[in-house]
Amino acid sequence: MNATERTPADLLRSALAADPGRPLVTFYDDATGERVELSVATFSNWVAKTANLLQGDLGAGPGDRVALMLPAHWQTAVWLLACASVGVVADVDGNAGAADVVASGPDTLDAARACSGERVALALRPLGGRFPQPPEGFLDYAVEVPRQGDVFTPFSPVDPEEPALIVAGAEYTAAEVVERARGDAPELNLTGPGSRLLSALPYDTWEGLSAGLYAPLTAGASVVLCRNLDRLPEDSLAKRIESERVTATAR
Repeated sequence: MNATERTPADLLRSALAADPGRPLVTFYDDATGERVELSVATFSNWVAKTANLLQGDLGAGPGDRVALMLPAHWQTAVWLLACASVGVVADVDGNAGAADVVASGPDTLDAARACSGERVALALRPLGGRFPQPPEGFLDYAVEVPRQGDVFTPFSPVDPEEPALIVAGAEYTAAEVVERARGDAPELNLTGPGSRLLSALPYDTWEGLSAGLYAPLTAGASVVLCRNLDRLPEDSLAKRIESERVTATAR
C-alpha cells in the first residue's frame, strides 16, 4: 500500500495495475452449489458498471446514502466498491426509509420499499441471473448493469475524509476503512500476494466486511467468500481449503 491509496477504490485501481488476471473474489453458496471466481479485471469491470449505474441512472453522488440490504455475496462486494468509487455512503443493512437509494436482495424487498428514492433489486441467482419477473417498483440489477459503461470516472473527486461506510451502527470515512483494513490484515494472516483467506463471516459487522473484502484488498491477497458454509460437511470443507489453496480462515 502506498500514500496515494486512501480509499477502497484506490486499492482496487492499484490491484488492477499490479496483476489484473489474478483471482480476487471466489464465491461459494453452499445452499445452491454455486461457485463464481472473479479476477481483479472482471471484478473491476463489474464495479465500473455498477458505479456508472449509481452515478448516472440513479443520480447518486457524494453525501448520498445507499442502503445495501444484501448478504455476504460477490455482488455485495461489487456494490461496496462501486459506492466507494462514486463517493456515496454504503449503509450496510441500513434503514431504507432514510436512504437515497436502496439495493435489495430477494428476501428484503418489502422492507426496501420504505425507500422513497431509487430502488434496485438483486436476484442473487447463479451467474448474476435476473428475476423471472422484475419486482414491482424496482429496477432489476441484472438487466440494468450490463448496458453500463466499462470505464468509470466520478463527476467529482472522492474525498477520503468524508463518510463512506456505515455498518453495525458505526460510521467510517474512506480513509478509515483503508487504515482499519490494513491493520486487520496481519491479524488475519494475510501476508501479501498469494495469501487466500476463506471467510464465512456475514457482512453485517466490520469484522465480516474486513475479512470478506477490505483486508484482502489492502494486502494484495484474495478472498474465498462462503455463504451457507454450515451446510457443508467438514471433510468437504477440508477439500475446499486444499483445492482453493486457502492460507487462512475467518469463521
